[in-house]
Amino acid sequence: MSNRYEKLFSELSSKGEGAFVPFIMLGDPTPEATLDIVRAAVAGGADALELGVPFSDPVADGPTIQASHIRALDGGATVDQALDLVGKIREEFPDLPLGMLIYGNVPFTRGLEKFYSEFGEAGADSILLPDVPVREGKPFIEAADKAGVDPIFIAPARASERTLEGVAAMSKGYIYAISRDGVTGTEKQSETLGLDEVVANVKKFEGAPVLLGFGISEPHHVAEAIAAGAAGAITGSAITKVINEHVDYTPGSAGSIKDPEALASDIENYVRSMKEATRK
Repeated sequence: MSNRYEKLFSELSSKGEGAFVPFIMLGDPTPEATLDIVRAAVAGGADALELGVPFSDPVADGPTIQASHIRALDGGATVDQALDLVGKIREEFPDLPLGMLIYGNVPFTRGLEKFYSEFGEAGADSILLPDVPVREGKPFIEAADKAGVDPIFIAPARASERTLEGVAAMSKGYIYAISRDGVTGTEKQSETLGLDEVVANVKKFEGAPVLLGFGISEPHHVAEAIAAGAAGAITGSAITKVINEHVDYTPGSAGSIKDPEALASDIENYVRSMKEATRK
């Protein structure tokens, strides 16, 4: 497990808190906006970040985050640009755990060893490939281990025990447990009645701390995730919707932020409200 994740979860546990981890798409709508959004999220109390690398076919994402991929790509986002942004974020926040969410075509295209070493050197602590199941993960795990990067796998809500056992054994840093079937997005909320069972099913195989995602958009969702035994919660689409409200964007062209100060304020306040829910 990354020392940053290990330190974070240990400190939060000693304070009786859970982790709140916002997802932010790199380059949406511009690299400069990304850095401002990251700073606002950290100011609001984000315990770690999950950073997305724009991709043309994000099959695990719902319409809100799909739109953020497209905006970033229309603005000229590339993997090299993402690496540069990760490096800048790491330099500014040396102790903050940084997890990456990247689709599997990217490591295939760049070559596994090169891909993991590049992101490791840039400052990433972990990499989650949402379209690579644990049963196909061996070459990715080997490359990640060699580069000192934590491989993360998704624990589906209704996965078999064999799958969950593999996820628990192979994930380092944290385990990404999803609260319901389907894609990302707040259009379909977490299935709160089953959260205890979802978390318990993953934790029975021990392994890394469990972070719960999908459909988590309000403070009470965070509180429910932690009450169910999760170490924290990840929010993506709700953060992206806040950004949407401030973006001036025409499909096919680069977007911009209409009022950067207003966006930063809204992001900081939203993250603060979600973080506060980890303490209840």
